[in-house]
Amino acid sequence: MKLFDVYPLFDITPVKAQGSWLWDNKGDRYLDLYGGHAVISIGHSHPHYVERLSEQLSKISFYSNSIKNPQQEELAEKLGNMSGYPDYQLFLCNSGAEANENALKLASFVTGKRKVIAFDKAFHGRTSGAVAATDNPKIVAPFNAGHDIVFCPLNDEQAFTEALDGDVAAVIIEGIQGVGGIRMPNDSFLQFIDKKCKEKGCILILDEIQCGYGRTGKFFAHQYAGIQPHIITTAKGMGNGFPVGGVLIHPDIKPWSGMLGTTFGGNYLAAVACLAVLEVMESEKLMNNTLSLGSQWIKEIQALVGPQNVRGRGLIIGFDLPDTKTTVRKDLLVKHHIFTGEAKPNTIRLLPSLALKVEEIDLFNEALKVELS
Repeated sequence: MKLFDVYPLFDITPVKAQGSWLWDNKGDRYLDLYGGHAVISIGHSHPHYVERLSEQLSKISFYSNSIKNPQQEELAEKLGNMSGYPDYQLFLCNSGAEANENALKLASFVTGKRKVIAFDKAFHGRTSGAVAATDNPKIVAPFNAGHDIVFCPLNDEQAFTEALDGDVAAVIIEGIQGVGGIRMPNDSFLQFIDKKCKEKGCILILDEIQCGYGRTGKFFAHQYAGIQPHIITTAKGMGNGFPVGGVLIHPDIKPWSGMLGTTFGGNYLAAVACLAVLEVMESEKLMNNTLSLGSQWIKEIQALVGPQNVRGRGLIIGFDLPDTKTTVRKDLLVKHHIFTGEAKPNTIRLLPSLALKVEEIDLFNEALKVELS
């Protein structure tokens, strides 16, 4: 049997990782400023994370959600307190797509409606409803295309108002668009759609899967706008590489038995992985590190000749490059052994560990200067 060939692969085989660094099977070292799509939140192979998972694995790794799991309750309490949502409810699942799928389902249950408003260049996942709300027709199969989705331009209040009719169950928006190229909704726009959703009685879903979990210097990116959406979805940085997702649910949404479900979501290892991440974030003050380093890094990139439209918050940073510099991402990887992300047509995305160090930023800056000269 062969692997289903759907991923364009770099000819690199990592075999070891520590902090912000990877080593391949040839012994070459790489600086990881992408974190596997913003997944690595506290650094690769963090000793506390490894210890917590190893200890749990030696006891019990899995049973179904038909029994009590105190680690889930401990995680819900700690996540609620650290995120600023102690009164919300937590549903644990396995991925960002699954989190969004369940969020959309919840909104439809609550409102009795099916229409969803999403935004241009949105990416919400690859499951049925999540991919229908993703602005990429190439990955939407005919089977998925039957969902009632309307796409609006980002930050366009008039277009949003015209789309928001009485049939809308939910509005789903990323706190900062990741795959779309680090495109940021204005704080005022988030405040506007939050107000309009309340007026119309529809559910606002904040997708914080890539931009959340401390990456902006606040726990969630939308908190800069001072709003509290009905539903928040999270995943990538949540488990530092362990597959996990979560839905934070407003207390006025009441659960009923069987309303949502998952086999693997919130298993012992997943819960402990998430607890380890929060414990490290707290003890090492990683959100403070993210905010201070990110602000300075953005200024340093802006000062270079070449990067255009430098944008972001904390350690989710994007910038565009001119048409004459289309190979920069590849050259950073091949020549300088630095992993970054991209967005079409020529945007560099930076999504490193929240434990990034100043000297690692300096290495990137020097390499970028070389490639832009």
